[in-house]
Amino acid sequence: MSALAHVPTASGQPVSPPPAARRGRHRLLPYLLLLPGAAWLFLFFAVPLVQLAAASLYDPTGSLSTGYALTWAFGNYPTALQAYWPQFGRSFLYAGIALVLALLMGYPLAYAIAQKAGRWKNLLLVCVIAPMFTSFLVRTLAWKTILSDNGWLVGLLRDVHLLGPDGRLLATPIAVVLGLTYNFLPFLVLPLYASLERLDYRLLEAASDLYASPLKTFRRVTLPLSMPGLIAGTLLFFIPATGDYINAELLGTPKEYMIGNVIDSAFLVRLDYPQGAALSFLLMSAILVVVFVYLRRAGTEEVL
Repeated sequence: MSALAHVPTASGQPVSPPPAARRGRHRLLPYLLLLPGAAWLFLFFAVPLVQLAAASLYDPTGSLSTGYALTWAFGNYPTALQAYWPQFGRSFLYAGIALVLALLMGYPLAYAIAQKAGRWKNLLLVCVIAPMFTSFLVRTLAWKTILSDNGWLVGLLRDVHLLGPDGRLLATPIAVVLGLTYNFLPFLVLPLYASLERLDYRLLEAASDLYASPLKTFRRVTLPLSMPGLIAGTLLFFIPATGDYINAELLGTPKEYMIGNVIDSAFLVRLDYPQGAALSFLLMSAILVVVFVYLRRAGTEEVL
C-alpha cells in the first residue's frame, strides 16, 4: 500500500490508494502466483537441460578420471546416431505398435466407463488406475512371470497350437510391446474418459433419429467430439513409451533394446557422458518432431 494510505483525512479516516495503484497490484498478482512454479522449472528443468546440452558437446576422448572439456564437439551427434540408429527405430516401432494396441483396448474401455457403466463408473475407474498404486518395476516383473516359459499363458497358447512346442513369449519383441501397452494404458484411458464423459448423449440419439448407422454415428459424432482426449492420451502414452527402458531390460534381450537402454548404459555403465547426453538430445528432438507433426495433422484447437 502506498504512503497515501497512512495519511489520515480531516475525519480521521485513511486515504484509499489511487485506482492506478490498485490496478498495478492486480496486474502483478498473476506473475507472483506463477513465481514458485517458474522457479521450480528453472532449477530442476532448465538448468539440468543446459548442463545436459553442455555435456553433449564435451570432448569424446575425455573420461571421469581425466576430466571432460567443453570443446563444442558437435560431431558427437552424428557419431551417436550412426552407431545406434537401429535402437532409435526400434523405440519408435515398439511404441507405435503398443499405441495401436492400447487404442484398440482403451477406447472401448473409456467409452464403456463414460457412457454405459452407470453406478459402477467409479469402481471401474479405480480398477484402471489401481495398478499405478504399485511400483512400475513390480508391475513389469509381474509380466515377466506371466510370460515365462512355464507360465499358464504360454502353456495355453501351446495347447491351442498358437505357439510351437518350443515357442516362447518372454525375451521377444512381443513381450516388450505387451509390457509397454500394459504399463502406459492408464495414461491413454483417463484423458479419453474425460472427453467421452462430457459427451452429450442426446447427440447420439439425434444421429440415430436421422437414420445414421452406429458406425457412421461413431465416425461423425463420437470420434470428433472425443478428439481432445484422444490427442492428449496418445501423447501421454507415446512419449514415455518411446523413452522407456525397463520393459526392454526385463522382458527382452539385447536384441530388443531400445534407445533408453543405450542411454542408461552410456551414463551408468560405460560412463560415456558425451554420447549419453547426445543420444538424449537426439531422442528429445525426434519426439518433438513427431509430436509437432501429429498435432498439426490432428488439429489442436481444443487441446492447446
